[in-house]
Amino acid sequence: MIQYSSRQVIISGGVPVETQADARPGREKTLAYSILRAHDTGSGGRMRIRFDAMVSHDITYVGVIQTARASGMQEFPIPYALTNCHNSLCAVGGTINEDDHAFGLSAAMKYGGIYVPANQAVIHQYAREKLTACGKMILGSDSHTRYGCYGTMGVGEGGGELAKQLLRNTWDIEAPEVILVWVEGKPRRGVGPHDVAIALVAEVFPEGRVKNKVLEFAGPGIRNLSMDYRIGIDVMTTETSCLSSIWETDETVRDFYTCVGRAEDYVPLRIQDGAVYDGLITIDLDKVECMAALPFHPSKAVTIHELQKNAELLAELTQGSGKPEQGVIVGCAGGMYENIVEAAAILETGKLGNGYFDLSVYPSSAPIATALAADGTIAKLLRAGAVVKPAFCGPCFGAGDCPANATLSLRHSTRNFPNREGSKPGEGQSAYVALMDARSIAATAANGGVITAASDVDYEVPEFHYEYDESAYFERVYNGFGNPKPETELRFGPNITDWPKMPALKENLLVRLCAVIHDEVTTTDELIPSGETSSYRSNPVGLAEFTLSRREPEYVSRAKAVAALARSGETGGVAPELAEVFSAVGADADETCVGSCIFARKPGDGSAREQAASCQKVLGGFANLCYEYATKRYRSNCINWGIVPFTLPEGTEFVGQVGDWVYVPGLREAILSGKETLEAKLLSNGEVVDITLNCAGLGDEEKEILTDGCLINYYARKMREA
Repeated sequence: MIQYSSRQVIISGGVPVETQADARPGREKTLAYSILRAHDTGSGGRMRIRFDAMVSHDITYVGVIQTARASGMQEFPIPYALTNCHNSLCAVGGTINEDDHAFGLSAAMKYGGIYVPANQAVIHQYAREKLTACGKMILGSDSHTRYGCYGTMGVGEGGGELAKQLLRNTWDIEAPEVILVWVEGKPRRGVGPHDVAIALVAEVFPEGRVKNKVLEFAGPGIRNLSMDYRIGIDVMTTETSCLSSIWETDETVRDFYTCVGRAEDYVPLRIQDGAVYDGLITIDLDKVECMAALPFHPSKAVTIHELQKNAELLAELTQGSGKPEQGVIVGCAGGMYENIVEAAAILETGKLGNGYFDLSVYPSSAPIATALAADGTIAKLLRAGAVVKPAFCGPCFGAGDCPANATLSLRHSTRNFPNREGSKPGEGQSAYVALMDARSIAATAANGGVITAASDVDYEVPEFHYEYDESAYFERVYNGFGNPKPETELRFGPNITDWPKMPALKENLLVRLCAVIHDEVTTTDELIPSGETSSYRSNPVGLAEFTLSRREPEYVSRAKAVAALARSGETGGVAPELAEVFSAVGADADETCVGSCIFARKPGDGSAREQAASCQKVLGGFANLCYEYATKRYRSNCINWGIVPFTLPEGTEFVGQVGDWVYVPGLREAILSGKETLEAKLLSNGEVVDITLNCAGLGDEEKEILTDGCLINYYARKMREA
């Protein structure tokens, strides 16, 4: 079905064959490198990338703009679309969400941006329809920024990286490895893009096989996939932990650009003979089955047939009933035209019924909803008992369609992390989400809520006749790129506040462990919960109150206590507790920063939200300790907020506990000089133990950002010096 090999391959005669050749010269012939090099402003070494366009949604764009404003931004130098698809439920938090939307429109006017009002489009569908182009690159403050099948390399990063682009700076990376994804065959009836995507994630995510690498799709099977099918696979490459993706383009891609009125943005992209790849993933579409990703990760995959046979597992997931109670087709993965049309066809084979199971369908943009209304699909869905709702990402991250307690929800969405369905375990509420393709969700609905694989349903696959109509965009989207109006006053709601002042790093660092997490992976949703807490995303201090609230509820109070100890030195006298620590580790109080710290084995899987790091900094955080970072974007977020990204040497078992202190002497000079192995001290129960920490792979700019205390401080210093 899907197989991974770590052996290098070279394209010879149009097909991949194994090779022992040095991969570096051959990488330059890949599609990925042809695009990266065209955007690389560096002169060797690390790539310094400038993007063609950017996108943000309403959880992140206020923070991005506030950071860039504080750093001296005057206008948006590239097209920057601000979409409003995450916090569209304006009753949550009072006026908070709509206040942010008003801020976004005023910012688009002032700085020359693009503003997409609530319910017009989810972030990635707007980018697909209006911003992609073959050979281009787009940066988004959302982890699912993936447009490879449109010939565009998409990258999801934290807000700090977008602020750098607004300030005409660069995204800096080491030259990445590239993995060839060779696609063969043709999907069987009932097998949808989510089935392929789930199987792919299951094959490569658990062992980190493609982490921070680029996936490059080619092969004869691609021509058997429509654009909707391709993007359904491509958007889920985020869950593999890869850096980005790119696909060969063909007449199907050409037809897409013609359909959306941008025929000039199509360019044929073909891999060259001699292109060398650092590994190979083979996808045999003929053999992919209908899949389900079980809680709590898209990689926990089983076939639906296996799930049907496992009565014990079904009973556990459904609290004994054996049946789910909800289906949701939504967002940048599920809400595509073909998914919904085929789901409607399957619904005609049975009855949804008036029991516990319900079905919600969210077209991902106004043009898609318009097409579904014009061809009668929406009427079919409504007659079947489904509920059709406007473009919205809420069910993907816990802000809409929360199921009943102790039930199972089936979703064609991107993630099924804990609490992304909206439940609150701390208040005795808990539910599960299993990811499934829209086709099998519809088959389950037609079977009265009994889990059913769409491949087992006798239905006729409809012919797809999508006609793109962007009338709604002409009426409602504000497109001010290239026409900034600096006289425009920004609209600030009562919850929109500036970033608090961040201290610079002194010569030494002393941090207290305020959370020690030994889970295999710690997600960004655990570091800062999604859902209704995101209503406070524009208030850094208010949002910080939720840091680790669902995983380590005492973290905030512990971090605040450390911050209070740190402030004691500012008033002329160090608190006795802190003085004892200084004495024990031999620290100079005047030359030592004091803050909080988190240890987690592998933090940062999931969302690109910078708040996962900035909230730690707001509470006085200065470092993270771990064995490795789950994603580049989370590590970058830490650096941009002045949190030192320490790792432990391979094979070292961390023995620190909550309340212990870690002292790193000479840290500032070590960072600036490029020293990557540091000697430190762990103070635990009155005993001092020598430990070793690593801080490797920092670029020159990252070193300065860390020592300045954060990205805002770095740019403020640069402006003073200029």
